[in-house]
Amino acid sequence: MPVIQKETSVGIGLTVSLFAGSTYEFMRRRGVVSIGCTAAATGSFITLLAGADVVLEESAPSIATVYPVIPDQMYYNDVMEIGDRIVLSARNPSAGALVHRAIAQISFV
Repeated sequence: MPVIQKETSVGIGLTVSLFAGSTYEFMRRRGVVSIGCTAAATGSFITLLAGADVVLEESAPSIATVYPVIPDQMYYNDVMEIGDRIVLSARNPSAGALVHRAIAQISFV
């Protein structure tokens, strides 16, 4: 099962795609993706798109200083087709940089 695991500091006023550049950012086969994301402090927002599906509208992420716990905090799931892109964006409108930790588990079917 492929896994994407990223820790990214999102600067003041920036929006960052947390999985950008990953080998598994684009689906190679049909599969199911499970995603969890945490932020080190309050004040940021995340949005999740899986191909053409809006899985999560802009919302505050869970707050923790560790990666999401598998399987308990893998809140977002979707079926994806070949070529679909996983886009987990983090937006930081706060007054300081915030660390985001994200995991995507991909199960090909």
